[in-house]
Amino acid sequence: MKPRKVELIKHAQHYQLTVDGEPFYIKGAGLDLGNIKTLADHGGNAFRTWRVENGQNSALEILDEAHKYGLMVCMGLEVARERHGFDYDDKVAVANQLALIKQDIQALKDHPALLMWGIGNELNLRHTNAKVWDAVNELSKMIHQLDPNHPTTTMLAGAEPKDIKLVAKRCPDVDLLSFQVYGEIDQLPRFIAKSKFKGAYTVSEWGATGHWESPCTGWKRPIEASSSEKAESYKQRYLNYIAADTAQCIGSFVFLWGQKQERTPTWYGVFLENGLRMGAAQVMQYLWTGKWQEHRAPIISALTIDGLAACDSVRLTVNKLYSAKVSSDTPSDQALRYRWEIMREIDKDVESDGGDFEPTPEIVWHQSGAETAAQIQFKAPDAGEYRLYVYLEDNHGNAATANLPILVGPLPSSVNPADRLAG
Repeated sequence: MKPRKVELIKHAQHYQLTVDGEPFYIKGAGLDLGNIKTLADHGGNAFRTWRVENGQNSALEILDEAHKYGLMVCMGLEVARERHGFDYDDKVAVANQLALIKQDIQALKDHPALLMWGIGNELNLRHTNAKVWDAVNELSKMIHQLDPNHPTTTMLAGAEPKDIKLVAKRCPDVDLLSFQVYGEIDQLPRFIAKSKFKGAYTVSEWGATGHWESPCTGWKRPIEASSSEKAESYKQRYLNYIAADTAQCIGSFVFLWGQKQERTPTWYGVFLENGLRMGAAQVMQYLWTGKWQEHRAPIISALTIDGLAACDSVRLTVNKLYSAKVSSDTPSDQALRYRWEIMREIDKDVESDGGDFEPTPEIVWHQSGAETAAQIQFKAPDAGEYRLYVYLEDNHGNAATANLPILVGPLPSSVNPADRLAG
C-alpha cells in the first residue's frame, strides 16, 4: 500500500482539502473504538482519533479497518498536557516526547487511510505555559520532514479569539486549526472574525450542548436535553455554523460516534451502550447523504415525575411512591419497548475533566420488559442525588432517551418510622 497525497489548497475565496487531487470535504466523527462500519453505512467519510493506541486496537489495525470501509483518518497524536502535570520548561521531557511521536509518524505515514495528523487535544485547556505551542510547532516541523503527504492540525478547546491568535502566531508550521465547540458553536463565526484568523479549520468536536454550559437544577446538577432535542440541534448547528462557512471550514467531526460516560451515559454519544442509534445518528446520515433512514427514531417530547419536568428541580421524599411519564411521537405501526432506570448521580470528586475517563454510577432501580410502559410508578430510593432515565427502543435498531435529575430527601421528622416501610 502506498500513501495518498492529501493537500490543503488555498483558492482566491476558499480553502479546499484534496485527496489525490480530488476534493474532499470532511464528513467525519470522533471515533476511538468500534463503529467504523456504521460510520461508513451512515455516509461518513472520515473519523478522528485522540491517540495512536486506544488500548484495544493498534493504530495500524484502526487504519486498516478504515481503509476496508473507505474511510480516512485524522490520526491523533497524544501530546502531554500541562493540566496533567507536564512541564514544557523541561527540555529533556519535551525532546523525549518528540522522539516517541517520531516513531509513530514513521510507522504510520504511508498508510492509504491516513488523512492528516492531529497534534494534541485541547492543550489550551487551563494551560499557562505558552511553550507548549513551541513544542507543537516543532512536532509539526518534524512531521513535515518525514511525511510530505499529510497536513497537520491541533485541536483547541473552544475557539476563544485570544487562543486562536496565540496558536496561529506560535505555530506557523501547523497547516490548519481545529476547534471543539458545543453550545457556543453559534459564536464560532464571531470568534474567528475577532481573532482575524484567515486560515483553514475543522470543527473537530461538536454536538450536544456541553454539561458545563447547560442549565442546572437548584442543587447545581446540569440538565441534559433529550436525544430528540439533541437531534434537532445537531441539524441546525451543522447547517448554520459548519456547512455555512464555505470559505475557511473544510469539514467537521461530530462527537461522539459511539457511547461514553461523561456526567451521564447518554450525554455525548449518538449510540447507546447496546448499539442502538439515536436520532442524532440519523440526522448525520441525512446531512451527509441527503437521505433519511426509512424508520426514524422515536421522538420524546416530555419526561415528568408527577407532572414536574427537569427544569422544576424535582425533589422527592425517601420511600414515597411517584408516577413517571414519558410522552413520545412514534408511528402508530411501530412497537416500542420501554426501559426505566434510576442511576446515582456521578460523585463530584470523580467527575472527569476535559473528557478524561469517568466511572459509570450505580443503577439502583430498573424496570423493563412486558410489565413496563410509557407511564410507571416507583418508590424514591434512599436520600441522595439521582437521575431517572427512560429509554424507548424500536425494532429497527433505533432508540430515544431522556433523563431527569432528582434530589431525594429524608422523610419529615413527624413521620412514624413504621410508616416508612408501609409507605
